[in-house]
Amino acid sequence: MSFVAPAGSRRGLVDWTELIVKDHGFLRIYWHNEHEIAPGMWRCNQPSPRRIKKAADRGIRTVINLRGPRADGGWRLEAEACAKYGLILMDFTARSRAAPDKQMLHAARALFEEIELPAMMHCKSGADRAGLMAALYLLIAKERPAREAVKQLTWKYGHVKQAKTGVLDAFFASYFPYEDRGMRFFDWVDGVYDPASITREFKAKDWAVRLTDSILRRE
Repeated sequence: MSFVAPAGSRRGLVDWTELIVKDHGFLRIYWHNEHEIAPGMWRCNQPSPRRIKKAADRGIRTVINLRGPRADGGWRLEAEACAKYGLILMDFTARSRAAPDKQMLHAARALFEEIELPAMMHCKSGADRAGLMAALYLLIAKERPAREAVKQLTWKYGHVKQAKTGVLDAFFASYFPYEDRGMRFFDWVDGVYDPASITREFKAKDWAVRLTDSILRRE
């Protein structure tokens, strides 16, 4: 990964500084947390411009930024790299510390229907929001069982279910008994699901919160 800004480019230097220092990009020089979810769909942590080029070289057509649009250097560098190498950049906001709201779940279904594959989804660390959306992709787009889909939220990917981000596990677990009775996911979402209740009732462990929020500095 090169951290050298274009000659005479103050904006470029600021953008790289924000990506590497403020956004902890130095931790992702060699650790990419990249995994194939299903044929044509990948998950990873925040990619650098160099990694976006490599993704384009291997045939990726779409990059889905799960952090939402931002006014920082990391987002600008990502947008510029996608434009330079001919990739579609889609901004989608997912949350890691609250049960997903119903509007977001329907928006995810619409997103999965319109994306051009092969595609790559990412958040900051590739652990929680990427895990949530990877699980939803399997559940919604690939019609896989929820108990299989939720395996996208495990320690293998850096997800800590005892932390505040464990509310995502609680979200899927709340659907399990209804799926066992044959209820389709969006019938449950629209008729049964109460995101506020799941968020309110989930209790994180103090040690895990310190790990993810203070040490790992997760979003």
